[in-house]
Parts: sequence; structure tokens; C-alpha cells
Amino acid sequence: MSMKRAIIFSGGQLHPDFLQQIQEDDLIIGADRGALFLIEHGVHPHVAVGDFDSLTDREHDLANIKANSDQLIVYDSVEKDWSDTEAAFEIAMERHIRDVLILGALGTRFDHTLANVQLLVRAVQHQVNCSIMDMNNYISLTSTQAVIENRGFPYISLLPVTAEVTGITLNGFQYPLEQATLRMGQSRGISNHLINEEGTVSIEGGLLLIIQSRD
Repeated sequence: MSMKRAIIFSGGQLHPDFLQQIQEDDLIIGADRGALFLIEHGVHPHVAVGDFDSLTDREHDLANIKANSDQLIVYDSVEKDWSDTEAAFEIAMERHIRDVLILGALGTRFDHTLANVQLLVRAVQHQVNCSIMDMNNYISLTSTQAVIENRGFPYISLLPVTAEVTGITLNGFQYPLEQATLRMGQSRGISNHLINEEGTVSIEGGLLLIIQSRD
């Protein structure tokens, strides 16, 4: 089966509604506790990966994951260099998949949340379309141009990931910009809104984080 997209269920905050994001041809990857979440909701992951140190009953749960996954990859929690989500992302890269959606990558651990958001930089470097989504946010990153669709998240915020982002032009937004520059530490790009079902964000230099959110 040819898989056009990878969907990664990470070990952060997960919700059963996320299962609606799964499409027929997706490569389904469960990272750490995300694999158990999938199996407990009747979904058979193609790959389960991680150190699985977050499992409540590790021996029992890991046996369950092994029995209900096509492939199980277990890393040593001390020796590994990657987070579980990054390991899942690398599996998608090894399979030359060009679209990745990461779920459960945001949560109470800000260090993990920030590291997972920074995976979007890796995706841009690999020329991969990658987004992170939870119940309140849809996060993407652009180095050129992005089409922003109305996904039910009313607020759209733009934050530079590099020291500055230049040549920012917005079309289809309540507050348009033309050849603007945003620098780290500025909040000028916070809480914009679409005026139609989609808009475009174009930049000339830097990396721009696009956060669609709701309260």
C-alpha cells in the first residue's frame, strides 16, 4: 500500500476525536504512550516506537502493543538521543513521506512541547509539509508561502522562529501586512483572523511559525 502521509500519535495530551484525522492511506505511527492509546481505541498502528517509560504497567502494556502493531521499535530510555516523537518523525522521513501530522505532541511538559514544535524546522529542511494539532491549536511553519484554511480555530498568530522574518505579506486576513518584518520578542503578529475560508501567508526570509488557535 502506498502511503502519502504519516500521522503520528505522540504521548502527550490525546483525545478520541483525534482518531477522526486518520485517512485510509496513512502510515500510522504510535510514539510511546500514543501507541497504547491507538490500540485501546481499536486502531492497529503500522509502527510503535519509543522507550515506553510512560506506560503504567510497562510489561503488560508493551506486550499488548507488540501484539497489535505491525512493527515495534524499543529504544533504551538512557542511551537514546531522540525523543519518542522525534524517533517517530525520523521513521516517516526514512520512508520518504512528504506530509506529516503530529497529534499528542503538546501537553504539560513544556520542554517536550517546545522540542516537538521545533521538529517543524526539521520538516522544512526536509521539504516536508508537517503540522502539529491538538484540541486548541493547529501549528505549522513556513519558509516561503502557506495557505491557511479555516479549520475552526479563529485566532491566527505569526511568530518568528529565526531572529527575524522579512517580507511578510498577508492576504485574506482582517489585519493585512505588506512586506512587513517580525522580530523575536515582538507580539505584532498575535491574534489575527481570516476574513474568508482561506488566506495566504508569504515571506521572503526566515522561518515563520503559524499558530491557529481557540480558547
